[in-house]
Amino acid sequence: MSPKVLTTIFVIIIIIVGVAAFYAGTSMAPVKTVTQTVGAGGTVTTTITQTITQTQTPTWTPPSTIKAAWVYVGPIGDFGWTYAHDVGRRVTQQLYKDWLQTTYVESITADQLPSVIDNLVSQGYNVIFTTSFDFMENTIKSAQKYPNVIFFHCSGYMRAPNVGTYFADLYQAYYLDGLLAGALTKTGQIGYVAAVEIPEVVRHINAFAIGAQEVAQQLGKNVTVHVIVIGGWVAPDKARQAVQTLFQTYNVDTFAFTEDTPTVIQTVQQLYASTGKQLYVFSHYSPGYTYGTDVVVSGQIVHWETIYVDILAKIKAGVYTPYNLQNVDYWYLMNTGAVDAGAHIYPNGSIMYINPKFVDTLKSIMVTDKVTGMKMSVYDLFMERMREFQEAPILENIQEQANTHVYETVVGLKIPPAKPGVSEPATEWSWNVAPVFDPFTGPLTFWNISNPSQLINVPAGARLGHDDLWSMQYYLYPVVHRVGAI
Repeated sequence: MSPKVLTTIFVIIIIIVGVAAFYAGTSMAPVKTVTQTVGAGGTVTTTITQTITQTQTPTWTPPSTIKAAWVYVGPIGDFGWTYAHDVGRRVTQQLYKDWLQTTYVESITADQLPSVIDNLVSQGYNVIFTTSFDFMENTIKSAQKYPNVIFFHCSGYMRAPNVGTYFADLYQAYYLDGLLAGALTKTGQIGYVAAVEIPEVVRHINAFAIGAQEVAQQLGKNVTVHVIVIGGWVAPDKARQAVQTLFQTYNVDTFAFTEDTPTVIQTVQQLYASTGKQLYVFSHYSPGYTYGTDVVVSGQIVHWETIYVDILAKIKAGVYTPYNLQNVDYWYLMNTGAVDAGAHIYPNGSIMYINPKFVDTLKSIMVTDKVTGMKMSVYDLFMERMREFQEAPILENIQEQANTHVYETVVGLKIPPAKPGVSEPATEWSWNVAPVFDPFTGPLTFWNISNPSQLINVPAGARLGHDDLWSMQYYLYPVVHRVGAI
């Protein structure tokens, strides 16, 4: 075969491959190949340009105006979960008003979510936040339908190239509240009004119980946390009934809750006024002091804006795209500023961590810090633990990726010397990723919700990590007593 014919064949092959690659949506990278042919005229060297196919990642340019929509499970006036998310939306909108446009849809069920998303996409919204655990599966389905829209789902674990997940968890703040509850309760009977018994709520009940037991045991009290599950996030009538049952039937004098209205606080305040008995309550998600100035001790405050500001800045910068979110999973704790403990936020933004009414009492109750062995007041222990939770500078850098959660419990990391055998100060220090203290550190014993006779033991020194906490379906033994459901 002559060199000319051989060259012609190669050219035809190249054309066929090129057309196929074009329709396959792949990129073509040129490679020079040298072919030698021996014929009657001697050796002829022919240089032919061939191609290899490479998968091409779609490009995405951030729009000049980002249109972000929030889909809420409750009303924005609930003063709990949805209210806190909407505060975060409004703070972010005000900060980024030059290039951000936002909207929201409230009181949506999981079944309604797909049509709501269809409507938002038809209006040009290119970033959608879905803010309820039970929105998870339909968020994924809608994301498959709209692969060029960015979705972020709150409190879930299913992700996709255009679906990230996020959460600001309150278990550290609940533990802090538990310390105060264990100090203040007179009866030793503590009540918890639980909205729905999902792992998030179970985790918070356990953290609260661990804190209460830590202090109560030192004061010679036997505490029990009585849990009533009311089966709804916004269910004020059931929440009011649950408080009455806990107070009248179980002699509860200290309350915490997950239901998203101020009802529990208001009911406890009314019981205090009508009976003259000092009762205590801890607010949830939003600062509840103004609803019960005589009974609110502290609470948990969430700052969703900390996450929303970060996510939308990264979308605007092109860091997050519809094609790279499969491992983006925010798990923000007190070290990030997304979570606080507190009873009230003053107009200047500072926080009332503990109601002044109870400060002197808490300063007079002395306990021993089980970490340092130092004697201190419960008030000082609260402040010391909060400082420990907040001071974890390395931790935040790995709290946004699902594949780095495994490092979030690391404490006491040591580094080798730069030169073997040569001592230096840095090799003597402990490098901590996690805070030096975590409430979910053994020894701890739990009972399985689905099989109460089964006990789960956490050995001394072992610390539960992200995956254990995220899927928690067991209660602290024998402290937590599940009364039942209303």
